[in-house]
Amino acid sequence: MNRKLNMKNSNWALFALVFVAVFATGCHKRVASTPPPPPAPAPAPATPTVTLNASPADITQGSSTTLNWTSTNADRLMVTPDLGSVSPNGSRQVDPNGSTTYTITAIGTGGRAEASARVTVNVPPPAAAAEDLNQMFQEAVKDAYFDYDKSDIRPGDRESLRKNAVFLNAHNGIRFTIEGHCDERGSEEYNLGLGDRRANAAKQYMVSMGIGEDRIQTTSYGKERPFCSEHNEACWQQNRRAHFVMNR
Repeated sequence: MNRKLNMKNSNWALFALVFVAVFATGCHKRVASTPPPPPAPAPAPATPTVTLNASPADITQGSSTTLNWTSTNADRLMVTPDLGSVSPNGSRQVDPNGSTTYTITAIGTGGRAEASARVTVNVPPPAAAAEDLNQMFQEAVKDAYFDYDKSDIRPGDRESLRKNAVFLNAHNGIRFTIEGHCDERGSEEYNLGLGDRRANAAKQYMVSMGIGEDRIQTTSYGKERPFCSEHNEACWQQNRRAHFVMNR
């Protein structure tokens, strides 16, 4: 009798354990798995860049100039007028008959870019007109003078150089030389160096006034070509100068 009762109790205990296990399993919620993040978008294609310049940008009719260009992120480049397709980086000599604006177009996956360079072509005047122009040059373009052993532009001479620039900007076909001169004191070698510094100081001031650097040459005569030959301060002051000469 007791044995039957014990077996019956054991069956009920086993049934209870199974019921609890099933109930506990049913109470747990399933956690949904997190989807993987979407792939990062592909980077946008780089935008092309391009530069173009002409050297020199101011020429006389019949002369040549060189176009130089660089580019990035471009598959095709074209230069107009006349040149057509070109390499991504390069240069080309051109000899336009008249003033011309050259344009380069760079095209790539990321778009397009443009750059331009202007070449000014100056027509030489007839011989008679050139003589008249030289006379005008001599009347309008004045020298700059310097203090003893100095090569900086004095405040009073800046106005003279500014007036020179007004005339030269109005006659942009003129090319000219700035001569550096000194008084008789000091060695020949020292004065050649001082004259060079004076000529270049005047040149840089003219460039700052808008005169193209390619229009200006410089030279130094030191004390070799004095304007005045007396041996006093009044004469020496006239010899310490940057002298402008029109090129023919």
